This record gives sequence, C-alpha cells and structure tokens, in this order.
Amino acid sequence: MSKLLVVTLGGAIGSGARHLLGSFVQAVAGTGFPLGTLVVNVIGSFLICAIMHMGTATHVISPTLRLFLTTGIMGGFTTY
Repeated sequence: MSKLLVVTLGGAIGSGARHLLGSFVQAVAGTGFPLGTLVVNVIGSFLICAIMHMGTATHVISPTLRLFLTTGIMGGFTTY
C-alpha cells in the first residue's frame, strides 16, 4: 500500500474523530472558550509522543503503521 494512501486514510479517520470529540466537549463545556480544540490537541500531542516512542524505542510498531497512526490519524486529529 502506498504511503500516500496510508496517510490519506488515516487523515480521514483522524479528522472525523476530531470533529466528534471537539463538538462533544464544546457542547458540554459551552462556547465561552474553545475547550474542544484544547482537549483534542492535548490528547493528540500525548498520543503522537506515545506512538513515536513505541515505534522507535521498542520497534513494536512497523514504520508503515507508525506513518498511518502519527501522520495520518494523529495529524488529522490534531491538524498538525
């Protein structure tokens, strides 16, 4: 599977997850502060670090899966 396809599919999943979680947090917290954006980005940043650590330090995650998870899903989730 090409790297572009892996990143594109992951980005679609991450963007959808961002919309769902961000909208939920905003609905619960109100519109006074963009708490949904803050929550999504804090969670996403933590997960990027965890995935990269597992992928590089322990080699539990293959490079293609790491690309899918970090650049694709987490990239779409955090919009980095």
